[in-house]
This record gives sequence, C-alpha cells and structure tokens, in this order.
Amino acid sequence: MAAPTTMDALVRHKLRSWPQHPPGLADHEMGARGSWMRARPGTVDDYDHPYLKLPGSNRLRTIPDGLWLCFGGTERDPYVDLFAIEACGGFQNLLDKRSRFAPSMHSLLAVCPLEWLNQPVSLTNGMLRWRYTGLLRDEPRGPLVLPVRDIRVMYALRPRHYEHFASTQIPHAHEFFAPISALISPEGWQHPTLRAFIARTSPRANFWEFAGASAA
Repeated sequence: MAAPTTMDALVRHKLRSWPQHPPGLADHEMGARGSWMRARPGTVDDYDHPYLKLPGSNRLRTIPDGLWLCFGGTERDPYVDLFAIEACGGFQNLLDKRSRFAPSMHSLLAVCPLEWLNQPVSLTNGMLRWRYTGLLRDEPRGPLVLPVRDIRVMYALRPRHYEHFASTQIPHAHEFFAPISALISPEGWQHPTLRAFIARTSPRANFWEFAGASAA
C-alpha cells in the first residue's frame, strides 16, 4: 500500500490501527448497554461505512476522519453515543467542522448501511455487526438509522494552530482539542497520555464516584 501523502490520509492511516472502542473508554463508560464499534475509517477501498446526517436530509452528510459508535437502548428505543476525531489543516477547516457538531445540531442521526451491518466486526471478531449492536433480534433488511444521544469530538490541529486556539478560545462541553502529533506519534493509540485524555470524554467523568456516593 502506498504511503500516505497528505495529513488527512496520514491520520486515517493511523486511525485504522485503533481498536473497536476509543482508547481509554470501555463499553460501559458512555452509559450504553451495547458495545462500541469503529465506524470510520474503514479499509482503504471500502466506502460503505456509517455517516451522520440531519433528519430529512439526503445530501448533506458528515463524515468524520474517525468515528466510533456506542449502541444503546432497546430495539424499540435505540440510540447511539458517538466519539469522533477530526483532523483540521487550518482555522477555516476547524470552523467548518466545529459547526457540524454545534450544540444546536444534536438532532443528528447516525446511518449504518446494510452492507456494513452484515460484515464481521473485525478480523479477529467474526460476529456480524448487526448482532454485535445488541439491538436487533432479526437480520436487518435495510440501513439502521439511529438518533444520536451524546456527542464527544476531538479536534486535532497543527502545532501553531493548536497553540493559538488553546490560548484564546473556550471549547464547548463536548469538544476536546489536541495537537496532530498526538494522533500520528509512533506509539499511536497506546500512548498513556492520549488514553488518559480520551478517558476524560466519558460522561462518567462528570459524576463523583466513590464507595459511599449513593449513601443518604
């Protein structure tokens, strides 16, 4: 396979080695009963992967560089929580990508194409994805379209853009920012600092946890 020639291509190349759940997050840490699955990036020649869209729209799609879905709820009342990664080459690119995940857009839908659902979870897990979601009793006959309950997005910026943004801007609660080097470093997703940083995106991080937390 040819070496990546652009920053976006390099980021996607690195993200393909990431596990089925975001590093530092376990299935239960988003409050869902189902399991995480990596939706993007897929294999280099596979274009039929999940995407995000607004209800009623059949043209405008949001396709993050990295996308993980955590399936939850029941067959009658399903939902997904999502963790996304966006690599931004400049401020204009950052503004465009931030607008797609703005708080007013939390009516997003996650669309899982039928072909994707009928493929194995990974090379090491042969279970079909639709079974792995824990939401469907029967084989689907069409795409699975789910409301997005919770969104966490990590934006990766070039060093000069990251330093300027970090010193002048206040992120929204669902936004997390990191230098691009955190994604493309040799250690990749196994870097302890990166795993700890992603762990902070869990909604469980907003709750106080200790042995007597629920005591009267």
